Amino acid sequence: MKTRLPLVAALVAMTATPLAAFDLSQMTEEERMIFRSEVRNYLMDNPEVLLEAINVLEQRQAEVQAANDVTLVETNSDELFDDGYSWVGGNPDGDITIVEFMDYRCGYCRKAHPEVSELIESDGNIRYIVKEFPILGEQSVLASRFAIAVKAVEGDEAYGTVHDLLMTMRGEVTEEGLSAMSEEQGFDTPAVFDAMNSAETETIIAQNRALAQRMAISGTPSFIFESEMVRGYVPLDGMREILAEVRAEG
Repeated sequence: MKTRLPLVAALVAMTATPLAAFDLSQMTEEERMIFRSEVRNYLMDNPEVLLEAINVLEQRQAEVQAANDVTLVETNSDELFDDGYSWVGGNPDGDITIVEFMDYRCGYCRKAHPEVSELIESDGNIRYIVKEFPILGEQSVLASRFAIAVKAVEGDEAYGTVHDLLMTMRGEVTEEGLSAMSEEQGFDTPAVFDAMNSAETETIIAQNRALAQRMAISGTPSFIFESEMVRGYVPLDGMREILAEVRAEG
């Protein structure tokens, strides 16, 4: 490749003077034009430099985001891991806690559901917490109200059953359909529907939404693996890799 003499001369001049001379505002108009032209020519001849710079920038941004997420988890740990009302599944004494913010109408939540279940069952040492986070419309809210009410009226085991049913439910979410589901499970349907419209249920949903906002979570599914936050769907193998990393660090 030919030597670009103007650029070489400019660099020599810069190194022979104080570092402040590198400030474009200190250059003459001709020097600025030469410098800009040479930078452009260099980038056109070496476009891979741009990709390298973008990769470095993205890596730095990811590191900053990860550090910020750790702080968010630490700051909100009580609400995430021990709020007193969210359903806890898996192994209550597990060495790893996974928190999932989910919506029953979310396609990726539905895709993740069997993989999360497989992860919990195959691992055997995961404490799993569900955060009802209905953000996809009235049917999402209706489904979450029903699930929360079932937990309040019928208990944790019933909630686990309903959670699975709602995640695999076909068609629209309606009060008639939820009533039929309740009857099929032998629940106290009038009590469940009363609980659906209670102030307690409304408070749980509002608190989950406020927590998600503090955690900078705007979509579902979103996961917390101990102190590591993952926004979006993660396949089973990816979740296993994250668990291995978290355990190795812990």
